[in-house]
Amino acid sequence: MPHRRLGNTGLEVSALGLGCMGMSQTYGTPDDTESIKTIHRALDLGCNFFDTAESYGPFVNEELLGRALQGHRDGAVVATKFGWEYEGTRRGALNSRPEHIRRAVDGSLRRLDTDRIDVLYQHRVDLEVPIEDVAGAVAELIAAGKVLHFGLSEAGPGTIRRAHGVCPVSVLQTEYSLWERHLEKEILPVLRDLGIGLVPYSPLGRGFLTGTAVRAEEYPESDYRRHDPRFQNDNFKINSMAADVVRDVARGCGATPAQISLAWLLHKGDDIAPIPGTKRRPTLEENLAATELALGSDELRRLDAALPSSVVAGSRYPEIIMHMNGR
Repeated sequence: MPHRRLGNTGLEVSALGLGCMGMSQTYGTPDDTESIKTIHRALDLGCNFFDTAESYGPFVNEELLGRALQGHRDGAVVATKFGWEYEGTRRGALNSRPEHIRRAVDGSLRRLDTDRIDVLYQHRVDLEVPIEDVAGAVAELIAAGKVLHFGLSEAGPGTIRRAHGVCPVSVLQTEYSLWERHLEKEILPVLRDLGIGLVPYSPLGRGFLTGTAVRAEEYPESDYRRHDPRFQNDNFKINSMAADVVRDVARGCGATPAQISLAWLLHKGDDIAPIPGTKRRPTLEENLAATELALGSDELRRLDAALPSSVVAGSRYPEIIMHMNGR
């Protein structure tokens, strides 16, 4: 699989990574045995970039990835995230105070059973803590060898610039797909100005772009999409237009809608490495095959125009969560 260099700090990863969150929460019942086999299959196919967080589970997703990478750690690039307080396994408020970051990293290292974190993200911007203090704490962890690269998640242009001025930011992780293009106007230009890579999560629109999505009320209570505004009411019908275009392009290319959606993202720049999530080997294999798919100018134009004004109907998070995004 081709590799890509993200940012200016020497971070090199496979062109597609593997989002591990769904192995432990959000999308159905966990299956640790199949998830570990999926991680091993990813390594076999040249996918070396694995994304987790202390909040996934919480904690158990890091532990799962740590078990899966026993004997394989040197061939993997592991990314995790800090940024929340916990009472036992109950997640509380945001907390990015330096002393908390240090404790969180020690916990992640223990659960991952490793001596270093390749990419450490601030999971959400904490308005109570200056981003300069956050970046300074991560810089100290890098100097200590516990962390190799600094990342931000769901940060806005001003936050990115301020953080980068203290500790070079290697990557920004945020939602980005054919279906969700909020970052193109302001955030992506900042990343390219500063030489920061992009790691899109939910690159398949939480399954919408694969053509398998159903209305919110048809998902079980345990599935996040039941509460996603983009799957609700008239939004579902409007957003289905994008899925229809993807399906038509896929038919003409002899590919699947998922492969077309991922290939579109990969064509957006060599500084982009999406992390589609799955806990099953067949889906993983289908997704990784997108790295071999070349899209022509006609296909790219059709995909770019898949949604009117490139705006998805409905907020990408409920309002209670959106206030933590895009600072």
